Amino acid sequence: MATLVFPLLAGFGLFLGGMHFMRLGLFALAGDSLHRWLVRFTKTPMRGMITGTLVTMLVQSSSAVSVVTIGLANARLLSFPQTVGIILGTNIGTTFTTQLIALNPQKLALPMFLIGCSVLWLRSQVVRAIGMSMSGFGCVFLGIQMMQVAAEPLQHTPFFLSALARPDSHYFNGIFLGAMFTALLHSSSAVTAMTMGFMKEKILSLGMGIAIVLGSNVGTCITAIMAAVGGNAAAKQVAWVHVMLNVAGVLVFFPFIQPFAVLVSWLTGDPALQIAHAQTLFNVISSLLALPFAHAIARMAQHYIKG
Repeated sequence: MATLVFPLLAGFGLFLGGMHFMRLGLFALAGDSLHRWLVRFTKTPMRGMITGTLVTMLVQSSSAVSVVTIGLANARLLSFPQTVGIILGTNIGTTFTTQLIALNPQKLALPMFLIGCSVLWLRSQVVRAIGMSMSGFGCVFLGIQMMQVAAEPLQHTPFFLSALARPDSHYFNGIFLGAMFTALLHSSSAVTAMTMGFMKEKILSLGMGIAIVLGSNVGTCITAIMAAVGGNAAAKQVAWVHVMLNVAGVLVFFPFIQPFAVLVSWLTGDPALQIAHAQTLFNVISSLLALPFAHAIARMAQHYIKG
């Protein structure tokens, strides 16, 4: 257990700490512009989706953008219908992190961490923000390396063998565990990165890896729900629409996981890229399918969710 638990916890700690530092640096670079962009460029669902995608790519966190959106809706700086497009955009923007991880730039992890740390003592706030982002980025990939070390002994544990690794394991197990771990960690990127490590070690089928990624999309909603607690009606509507859209996307894709896995395997033979492409295709298709119904979704939420 020691060979499993310690590398896994250390890897998670480095990954989540790296994501936190990278996010702090990127937020420092964006400044108050983040709020202005969300208020100014979200007049229609399409513009909101594009803005949500770009802002999420910039700050590397769909949960952070969702929380900011809920705060703006709670302060009545954004109307609730404006936020539906942003939510769809955050689901697309978060795939940028996964694609970045799939490029596997582990060789740059330690140099980026050391360079980033070396400039944190300078006076320039911009340089310090860039250094914080670089050191965080390095920590993310150092954490991924440690989680991959933990993947080897994990495949021999009874729980893993019975729940995920057996050929007859149900995809629902993957969705449930993906949602649960993401809710606990507040990071779908961490769960997706761990899944990539399992895929690289060939201890998960592609279908099960996709199921875990689908579950992570549901689990990431917990942050939005917590942010909406005690908020006004608009804040609660944003949170529950986030849940509804992500759950609906998983329900639509669930019966087609196996054909979807075949499609993804045609695109690339690299296991990590297969998971990255699967997440990207799922989120882009789900958001584009929901976009024409954005106003109807907003009206339905306003009808059923009162202050």
